[in-house]
Formats: sequence, structure tokens, C-alpha cells
Amino acid sequence: MKLDDLKPAQKTKTRTRVGRGVGSGLGKTSGRGHKGQKARSGGGVRRGFEGGQTPLYRRLPKRGFTNIFAKNYTEVTLTMLNKASTEEITAESLIKDGIISKANDGIVVLATGKLDKKVTVKAVRFTKAAIEKIEALGGKAEVI
Repeated sequence: MKLDDLKPAQKTKTRTRVGRGVGSGLGKTSGRGHKGQKARSGGGVRRGFEGGQTPLYRRLPKRGFTNIFAKNYTEVTLTMLNKASTEEITAESLIKDGIISKANDGIVVLATGKLDKKVTVKAVRFTKAAIEKIEALGGKAEVI
């Protein structure tokens, strides 16, 4: 036998056989007690059921909500703008260049990374630092 032949021991636990006489400890009623919903075949209650009392998941308050009017912007970094082929960068030109897959509700330009060329960027929003970096190279940041 080699070390790479070793396998963990199989866990073997024999199944409890109920209803096999009083001496087994699980005879006659097979551990289900006498009568009642839980003693019947297929009996029992669903998860979370508390006997008709308002269940915990309905008693606790709900938290937060989803704002259906929230705008979902696509974030674009300055490093991503370097890869653009044109000098005038819009959401459509970024999609055409394969830099972003979709514009959602518009693009937001973040100041992450370094810009290498003079560009005119048209976006819905810019961070202050992004505007400073774009204009430092003689470019323009236009809010649509």
C-alpha cells in the first residue's frame, strides 16, 4: 500500500428499523406516540407553521425596499478611456470599441487610473477628481 492509495474510511451507520417489537425500544407506535397529526402517515405541518398563531416570519417587520426609480449607471474608469479609439468618447463609442457591454442608464466616469491622452468625454456624471484629471491634459468633460 502507498500513501496515494489511502482513502478516508467509509462512514457506515445502520438505518434504524422501527416497528420490530417492544424489545427494540421502537416497537408498536415506532417512536411516534399515540394518535395525533404527527402519528399519521404523511402527517405533520409545513415549515414555519406555528399551530395557527401568526408565524415569526410574518410578525417581524420587513426591512428596506427596492427603489423602482433608481438609476443604474455603468462605471467607466480613466484607464478604460485610454483604450478608446476616438477622441470624442460617448457611451455608444465605448460599446462599439468593446470596452463596456451596455450603458444601462448612462455612464459615470471615475478617476481610477491614469489618462494618457487628450479626450472629450460625454457622460451622465463625473467625479470631481475625474474632471480635474481630464482637464489637466487639455480634454473636456461634458455632462449630458
